[in-house]
Amino acid sequence: MRRTLMALLFLIAACATEQEVTPVPSTIPAQATTEADPSTTTTAAAEVSTTTAPAPTTTVAPLQGLTYEEVATVEFPIHLVGWVEGTSLLATKDGQVLLIEPDWQIRPTPALDISGQVRNEGEQGLLAIAPHEDATRLYVHYSDNNGDTLVSEFTWTDGAFVDERVIFSIDQPAGNHNGGMIQFGPDGRLYLGLGDGGRSNDAFGHGQNTDTLFAGLVAIDVGSGQAELFQFGLRNPWRFWIDRPGGDVVYVADVGQNAFEEVSVAPLAAGINYGWSIMEGSHCFNPSSGCDTDGLTLPVIEVAHGDGGTCSITGGIVYRGASIPEITGHYFYSDYCGGYLRSFTVSDGIAADATDWTEQVGAAGRVASFGTDFDGEMYVLTTERVLKVLPVR
Repeated sequence: MRRTLMALLFLIAACATEQEVTPVPSTIPAQATTEADPSTTTTAAAEVSTTTAPAPTTTVAPLQGLTYEEVATVEFPIHLVGWVEGTSLLATKDGQVLLIEPDWQIRPTPALDISGQVRNEGEQGLLAIAPHEDATRLYVHYSDNNGDTLVSEFTWTDGAFVDERVIFSIDQPAGNHNGGMIQFGPDGRLYLGLGDGGRSNDAFGHGQNTDTLFAGLVAIDVGSGQAELFQFGLRNPWRFWIDRPGGDVVYVADVGQNAFEEVSVAPLAAGINYGWSIMEGSHCFNPSSGCDTDGLTLPVIEVAHGDGGTCSITGGIVYRGASIPEITGHYFYSDYCGGYLRSFTVSDGIAADATDWTEQVGAAGRVASFGTDFDGEMYVLTTERVLKVLPVR
């Protein structure tokens, strides 16, 4: 039943791109060679520098490709983050946070269980977690029993996260487009992705309304709880990724509506406008209303509905682990229906080195999220499995 409900999460709102993705070469080149159409970027995106890493200095066997290793079978894993050395935290959509010990031993007792206060229906549930750098506090984004958005702080005490302190809340006008991701930025604030309030066609007019916190990235001071709209013009940013080693750059995978899924890349700077609902991706959403793109940051990658089974983009991460240096700086993403694994790099605001890894790793199933462990290694989370991405040499 839960899987059926979650299918609604990503099927309600979907979007995609006309851009084709090149097949993976047998040996990955050190530099990007395939560039996307530069016409889909704007000045703000063009300021983003390349994230492709220099060639590794250690001698290793050539990378032939990637593969998946199933490390856990869990009912609806929704987010994985590294915590303290050797351990990680795995959140499930029903409201639990599991402690993952070395070699993927899951501690029997959850580190946090708020399932009784989480509405786990459709797009709602426990949606993301973010540990504080001091490792004693955990921040959790979830839908409460009324279906409204809460971000709460829990403190690590005697082997569990306890003592909830709500630092942010907002009433949701509909049950969909709740957004999802939370992640700390370099300024110490917690960033939250919020959708446009739900339904369809930007029903509440939040997309271009800077007087609301909906339809954008919200920056929260975790001490005071003060929140502000940081970036806007998003439909449903289920997953974004702040790439701090890459120069404080944010990758936003925004779920589209009728035809296009998208990934935009911009500096982590206030005031960025991603264009919804003027645009769906780089395309005019409602021509009768006009489509002035002046000042908009348009996507660097689009995926058209139907491309590889695309229906709802699942944003991922920029790889910064140590075990696969050849893909350092690649942003990986998938789709809830398509289940593929694709990546690209960014150079001077343009997507490059677009690669489809699916033939090697296989279709994962319904991909709901990505994650990283304490070492920065990459995982793909489906509605029932946790898959670690490993090199083939």
